[in-house]
Amino acid sequence: MAKIMVVDDAAFMRMFMKDILETAGHQVICEAANGREAIEKYVTFRPDLVTMDITMPDMDGIEALKLIMERDPAAQVIMCSAMGHREMILEAIRSGAKDFVVKPLQGSRVLDAVDRLLEV
Repeated sequence: MAKIMVVDDAAFMRMFMKDILETAGHQVICEAANGREAIEKYVTFRPDLVTMDITMPDMDGIEALKLIMERDPAAQVIMCSAMGHREMILEAIRSGAKDFVVKPLQGSRVLDAVDRLLEV
């Protein structure tokens, strides 16, 4: 069972993502509502995988991704965003994201990405 952190500024999106993951047998060990909180919780909880929204207040997901990757180059991060812009996807991948899922989230696509990274 994978330990996962869900990062999104929208509480309903965190709840939706958590439901997708837990229904598939994964454990959501923590949640964060912005990039700063994500970094603090990553260091504290050391999740196996992170789902990270890009557009958030205080610190966006790409900046948080870069700082998490500095602390743990082996971090497994899947970026999630309603804005599937090519440049944003490329920046996320260049910054260390292992996959990118476009909102609205489809459970099967999320789980495909998670399973591929965790080699389930």
